[in-house]
Amino acid sequence: MKAHVARVLGALGLAAVIAGCGLRAPAPAPGAGNPDAVQPAPSPGAARTVVPVSALISPKRGKFFGLEADHAPDSLTPVIAAAASLGRQPDLLGQYVAWKSSFDAAAAARSWSYGALYYAAWEPYGTTEQAIADGGSDAYITRFARAVRNFREPVAISFGHEMNGNWYPWGTEQTPASAFVAAWRHVHGLFTRAGAGNVIWIWNPNIINPMPDVQLRPYWPGRSYVNWVGLTGYFATTGPHTFASVYGPTMTEIRRFTSDPFIIAETAVETGPNAIACVNSLVNGVERHASVVGLVWFDFNKDGVDWTVEDRPDVRAPLASALAGLPLVSIGA
Repeated sequence: MKAHVARVLGALGLAAVIAGCGLRAPAPAPGAGNPDAVQPAPSPGAARTVVPVSALISPKRGKFFGLEADHAPDSLTPVIAAAASLGRQPDLLGQYVAWKSSFDAAAAARSWSYGALYYAAWEPYGTTEQAIADGGSDAYITRFARAVRNFREPVAISFGHEMNGNWYPWGTEQTPASAFVAAWRHVHGLFTRAGAGNVIWIWNPNIINPMPDVQLRPYWPGRSYVNWVGLTGYFATTGPHTFASVYGPTMTEIRRFTSDPFIIAETAVETGPNAIACVNSLVNGVERHASVVGLVWFDFNKDGVDWTVEDRPDVRAPLASALAGLPLVSIGA
């Protein structure tokens, strides 16, 4: 998931790698007193209203406050705990999905029952981008795509996130940009052929700070293959401490080849003297920029750095205050 943090911290330093920094109560837990009760995946013939994917790609009102937390959304317990500590219910729940894993329809349904868009960060371990582009995983991808199609509700998917870094096998050291693009387009094509038109496709590079010499455009699949541009970038105790300095250079480079909406697809603020300012800059930046549809908080204690909110009052309090004034997307409304 974030194994690259430990490897890269030693070489580049924390600041270089992660670059930097009306309340709505949680919805009732699904199931009879059990927040983790498995909700059945919607069936193709279910008589109910389905949210058009276009309504979430460009929401008319509100932003996404997303959460990635340990064991969520297979379990809603950590989500409910985070929501209680912040006074806001996330409207997007993220999950890291291993290659060859099946589409987790139960987790997606649980997310929707909670009132949140399901977001799968699909990690193509155990293969190569060229092998994917050449059709080596076609049967698997097609099964996955059909399961997504049968779910019917919108699902957000990123493929091979942080491809411009060197810490993943689909990154710069092992995968040419041309192979990444070919694999992305091939996966997208298989979803199209399977009739899975309910996907919000997120192309998600890391911010360029730790890799200033890696150009992003060669990794761009093309606007017809992407709905949102995701950005991974953290606010560390050293380095940039404002939304503009953390994300601005990357956004400027990306605007040279696409006008697609941005989402801060993975972020958090480290404990330190600038934590309050960083949190406020992050949330205010998302709210202020019309082209940014939201943010996804990485609520993990990983590789020696605590990014969670529940037990860090120096981060939790300003984040709760900032989120209180952030209008959120109403899923399903």
